[in-house]
Amino acid sequence: MIDTHLLQQSFASRFGGEAAVFFAPGRINLIGEHTDYNGGFVFPGAVTQGISAAIRPNGKPTVNLYAADLGRACSFEPTDDEGPSDTHFRYVYGVVRELKAAGVEVQGFDAVYGGDVPLGAGMSSSAALESCFAYALCDLFGGHLDRMTLARIGQATEHKYVGVKCGIMDQFASMHAREGALMRLDCRSGQFEYFPWHPDGYRLVLVNSCVKHELVGSPYNERRASCERVAALAGVDTLRDCTLEKLSSLHSKLSAQDYRRARYVLGEVERVIAVGDALGRGDYEEVGRQMYLTHEGLSRDYEVSCPELDFLVDEARRLGVSGARLMGGGFGGCTVNLVRNERYDVFLEEMQRTYRARFGVACQPIPVVIGDGARRLF
Repeated sequence: MIDTHLLQQSFASRFGGEAAVFFAPGRINLIGEHTDYNGGFVFPGAVTQGISAAIRPNGKPTVNLYAADLGRACSFEPTDDEGPSDTHFRYVYGVVRELKAAGVEVQGFDAVYGGDVPLGAGMSSSAALESCFAYALCDLFGGHLDRMTLARIGQATEHKYVGVKCGIMDQFASMHAREGALMRLDCRSGQFEYFPWHPDGYRLVLVNSCVKHELVGSPYNERRASCERVAALAGVDTLRDCTLEKLSSLHSKLSAQDYRRARYVLGEVERVIAVGDALGRGDYEEVGRQMYLTHEGLSRDYEVSCPELDFLVDEARRLGVSGARLMGGGFGGCTVNLVRNERYDVFLEEMQRTYRARFGVACQPIPVVIGDGARRLF
């Protein structure tokens, strides 16, 4: 979390006076990748890094934003049908528009915000931004929307104003997270349950490949289209409702690419269930084994990995890490690693050494602490 005192100082220097401060976290996803928009299961938790915002209604018809990390400002009116052209500010614009459509009377406000979620690392900095403003504006303008509705407002923002057909997982995790717990979410029904996450003897650490992770304009939407084609041919609403047997019967009618992608998704739904069972037994080695299987599917069948991510996972296996896989939409970003305490220091040292030797750039370890969801700080 960034220094909220400095955030308040920045707000005072730009707009004068004080403001309420809100926070929403980024997230990790232990397992369950590219299953959310297919109606399947995911297993996320929030991190302690996120987006903080100092916000105050201004009694005017204009929204004034200052993104402290970027050093950029933007103003727009909530009634403006076009909104800002800068993609970054369209996240906030979309949240404002969706809140108004849901009956929250959002008026003009001033805001200064920033965060410490590594951009492009697959930790959902965009969802943290959407969740922070959705929660804050609902609070400040007297809305009475529940957290799932606010999460769906963030998702709608991605769909309508940014052009990413994301599932609900990222915004759900940012809104609902609890310290010391992971959540298994059924993305079809919206039902979820909390699983205690206290892996004695293990640590969870991300390794950022520092390959830029960008879903807008990426093959992400094309992967979703593959799944939708298979679901339509199978006669089901979402791919989660298909079975491996049914998929096999359709093999001759599908492109090889669509078949492989659907096979990955159906296998991933089963792996999420297996991880929940393993956590119930306290079997973290089985959790790690399932993580490696997920990476194999993401790399070979779903084709959303890259040489850097594959290298990081291969090195993790060589160094005796219990589990590792790419995390997030793919095409760059982070791996998530489940590491025994006694291997942790050697893992970090060797991974950084070998990655630099192979690619000529540094990777970035990011230790993970599971934290709370969106909230007002003061």
